[in-house]
Amino acid sequence: MHTCIRALRAGEDGGGDRAGVGTGPGLARATKCEKCGPGYPTPLEAMKGPREEIIYLPCIYRNTGIEAPDYLATVDVDPKSPHYCQVIHRLPMPNLKDELHHSGWNTCSSCFGDSTKSRTKLMLPCLMSSRIYVVDVGSEPRAPKLHKVIEAEDIHAKCDLGYVHTSHCLASGEVMVSSLGDPKGNGKGGFVLLDGETFEVKGTWERPGGAAPMGYDFWYQPRHNVMISSEWAAPNVFRDGFNPADVEAGLYGSHLHVWDWQRHEIVQTLPLQDGLIPLEVRFLHNPDAAQGFVGCALSSTIQRFYKNQGGTWSVEKVIQVPPKKVKGWMLPEMPGLITDILLSLDDRFLYFSNWLHGDLRQYDISDPQRPRLTGQLFLGGSIVKGGPVQVLEDQELKSQPEPLVVKGKRVPGGPQMIQLSLDGKRLYVTTSLYSAWDKQFYPDLIREGSVMLQIDVDTVKGGLKLNPNFLVDFGKEPLGPALAHELRYPGGDCSSDIWV
Repeated sequence: MHTCIRALRAGEDGGGDRAGVGTGPGLARATKCEKCGPGYPTPLEAMKGPREEIIYLPCIYRNTGIEAPDYLATVDVDPKSPHYCQVIHRLPMPNLKDELHHSGWNTCSSCFGDSTKSRTKLMLPCLMSSRIYVVDVGSEPRAPKLHKVIEAEDIHAKCDLGYVHTSHCLASGEVMVSSLGDPKGNGKGGFVLLDGETFEVKGTWERPGGAAPMGYDFWYQPRHNVMISSEWAAPNVFRDGFNPADVEAGLYGSHLHVWDWQRHEIVQTLPLQDGLIPLEVRFLHNPDAAQGFVGCALSSTIQRFYKNQGGTWSVEKVIQVPPKKVKGWMLPEMPGLITDILLSLDDRFLYFSNWLHGDLRQYDISDPQRPRLTGQLFLGGSIVKGGPVQVLEDQELKSQPEPLVVKGKRVPGGPQMIQLSLDGKRLYVTTSLYSAWDKQFYPDLIREGSVMLQIDVDTVKGGLKLNPNFLVDFGKEPLGPALAHELRYPGGDCSSDIWV
């Protein structure tokens, strides 16, 4: 363990699950270390970090009919800049049809105690081609350049894995990337381990033969010797679109996997009640916390996982978004489809998007067992007035929401990927989920491109308000309408950084 991290651990107050716990004298010493590594010593220190000025986000052309490579866009989000709300740089990948999706870092706050580490490379795993691009954002943050391509064949040969998704940096200095399948597209939830300096494929993180049956996202919490992973489906199942018959056939994920962090093996598999398609896994940021949340897309539930009194792990449903009875849609009932979830760095608020219903929500999770709705905003979606869908029965709304128009553009699609500013006062939102599903559920997204929006957050009483002056329209990109996905700030954020 690194020296600065040791100092962090030495003076802890221990106990408790709030982000403010564990701030003893050792922490103060560590915070003042003269040469620290990347990120911040604690989540609460991160909240005092600088305001975001640029955002990196992958833009996808696969399934749009445009024969151009996916690219990494750099967007200026500094209100004082003459280029505010504009794409200021585009880095095209060297191949077609990769399906860029999520991104991560070569190193983050998990290596805060190692002054030899610096956050200079953005990892771009490709969901469909199984490549991993390593992008240099350190040399010129406003003009990233390609540093290395990790080819699919290398990952196939050394790991027998493919369809790579979430990338997290480890305190060891390595980078770990989750997989959804084997090289043939069958379900296989394993983890590719990369050298954090050379980006060579070292092999799998899990023991041979120890992969989960399906994969998607993961989050680790070393103080409790645990990692939790989730599952979408085998790539062959979701690759070309969503088929309800596959749900009936049990082909979509409905479990969380609990891993022993030191032994690299599954110790528990938790079946989820009303928990179909568990996607994003978010532990509380406080590294002492033994609980977190996962969003289950198809069941539209938020489930809380926690360490129970017996020392094993349990899960309980804490939020349910009721489906709406509809006509003019593919099924008689429309789920909210919770796709992305986030926790503020002080572990006070949980945010999530209902991609189909079209709303973004904020919950106070001061009591994690009883989240309380404090903010809700409709940003497009499938049930807007004047669209093809008529709502017949709705447990939540008295009328269908109005379509969203920002700066003269009617927004296609619904809120999907979200990112919160370090201070918790601004949320950024994009509208694309995955190109084949975009094409199926929101054909307008393919024709018009996705957008990026910004929401102002009331962090005192709770509440969400659209910034009417902020719009990045990816329908106007030079090569044609693009699908913009996950958002990252250069200095790390609340879904990239893990504290150990």
